Amino acid sequence: LSGRKLKHPYICANVSMKPQPWYKDWFSSPYYNKLYAEQEGEQAESFIDQLVQYLVPAVDSFALDTACGQGQVCRKLSSLGFNTTGVDYTSNQVEYARQFESPKLSFFEHDMRLPLNGNYFHYAFNLFNRFGYFRSRREHDNFIRTTATSLRPGGVLVIDYFNAHYIKDKIPPAETKKIGQMQYDIQQWNDETYFYKNIKISDPVLPASVIYTEQYFRFSLGDFTEMLANQGLKVQEVFGDYQLAPYDLHNSPRLIIIAVKSDGKPGDKEKRLYSDGRRTDALT
Repeated sequence: LSGRKLKHPYICANVSMKPQPWYKDWFSSPYYNKLYAEQEGEQAESFIDQLVQYLVPAVDSFALDTACGQGQVCRKLSSLGFNTTGVDYTSNQVEYARQFESPKLSFFEHDMRLPLNGNYFHYAFNLFNRFGYFRSRREHDNFIRTTATSLRPGGVLVIDYFNAHYIKDKIPPAETKKIGQMQYDIQQWNDETYFYKNIKISDPVLPASVIYTEQYFRFSLGDFTEMLANQGLKVQEVFGDYQLAPYDLHNSPRLIIIAVKSDGKPGDKEKRLYSDGRRTDALT
């Protein structure tokens, strides 16, 4: 590449032949959006309503939605009064979302493993399992570091992830979904590190079936507590479902974490609180 100008300062000149990560094509696929369309439904709307009621944001607060996809969460937050910014590194998702832009709603193509505006947002959201898919723990740490840096002191991060203990015991190993003329044959399994989902898609317009395989880290509450603490974020509350019920290790389908960025004031450490009333670390 000698003599060429790189298009982005973070692009490495040492070209690798490593295979593309699984999510690069899958998140860009129209089949992804159709499979997870329930995230646009009434349950998602109700969840965000309850979440905002719990947070009690000030009027015209600034909100960031990380890995925003086609902008469903952003549009809902904007309708509730937030000045909302959505970021996603998938270009076709961002292009679709931009049709909904308004004076209080904007979208940008950005990889959250790289730096973003600092000390700007009052709230940051990462909802519906839009985390855990990178190849290494370090990449996930970078994602959280960027999010933490983007928050103002005292700002709030909300992460909604699946509860690894519940998924391991209660999710069926195989299921079939019909969506219009398409059929999704899904197989799920796990090992000590990852959860896997093999998705075979049969569509009459395709000459043959296509297959995608999701791979997510088995992050626990303890893992999140550690990752967040390393970036100056303290867990304040943990919920276990979209009705904001208390988190139960084995019976809650979701792991919904509310964390606050330290304001640097003495005594801030005492503000940590868990859903069962504990103020000690989640691992204890």
